[in-house]
Amino acid sequence: MSGVSLIGIGAAALVGIGLYGVLMHRSGLRRVLAFNLVGAGVFLMFGIAGKRGAAVGLPGDPVPQALVITGIVVAFAATALAVALLTRLADLRTKPAPMTSNDTPPPSEAP
Repeated sequence: MSGVSLIGIGAAALVGIGLYGVLMHRSGLRRVLAFNLVGAGVFLMFGIAGKRGAAVGLPGDPVPQALVITGIVVAFAATALAVALLTRLADLRTKPAPMTSNDTPPPSEAP
């Protein structure tokens, strides 16, 4: 088995493990991390596609390499946004909502 085949199998395994994590875990952070695994597997597959032309003696295709680099930057930004949203959601779930001037206080239970 060649090195390219092993990397392709590793990329497929990353995608499979990531999909399992996205579908099976309830925690938001674990889902974000599992989705990053899927992205890493896809980026690895694109890297293999770019390497394919170089295997026969031709220079490697730069388009998949550029897509991988752009995808890594976008995935990092999306992960940062998802973690920020999860942090905000966790804060909103733990803190009570502040009362506004339109809210009436709950009636006191006087005997």
